[in-house]
Amino acid sequence: MRQSKVAKRYAKALFDLALETKKLEEVKNDLMVIRGAHHAQLSLLLASPVVSGEKKNQLFDAVFAQHIQPLTQSFFRLIFHKGRAVVIQNIVDSFLDMYRQHKGIRVVEVTTAVAVTDEVRAAILKQLEENSMLKGMSIELKEKVDPSILGGLVVQVDDKLFDASIRHDLQFIKRQFIKNMYVSEIG
Repeated sequence: MRQSKVAKRYAKALFDLALETKKLEEVKNDLMVIRGAHHAQLSLLLASPVVSGEKKNQLFDAVFAQHIQPLTQSFFRLIFHKGRAVVIQNIVDSFLDMYRQHKGIRVVEVTTAVAVTDEVRAAILKQLEENSMLKGMSIELKEKVDPSILGGLVVQVDDKLFDASIRHDLQFIKRQFIKNMYVSEIG
């Protein structure tokens, strides 16, 4: 919980600074680069309490200096100096949440049994854009593959879930059979 609060405060500071300097898009792109370079050993090294902040900063600069702008680089120098490297991923996630909220972007999580084609993805986006709850909003599609749903799809928007999977249908049919086995109808 404490790390989450710390991450949100740092993310808010970076977000406000990016807005103030009119570099919101650039900082968002930098954070996407950092998030995209998620490597287990790099993450362990940056989170390690044994490695000094200066060494972490040197490593970070060696990996990202050519790919991010000075504002983002300075921000991460501060993170390493303050010993907050352990919450980098949380900071990035919090910043991106603030960015989406600021831009009116809704994240829609779509789970399918197999990876979707571009044609199916376009059809899903079209259906979502026509939905009254999402009308007029930008949509960021977050795709997941879960073979256990057998087919169909599961769509989640915030706390609302639409389950049109075959697994769900089979579970419903199973409940109906169980319910009807023990109920005798009087006609």
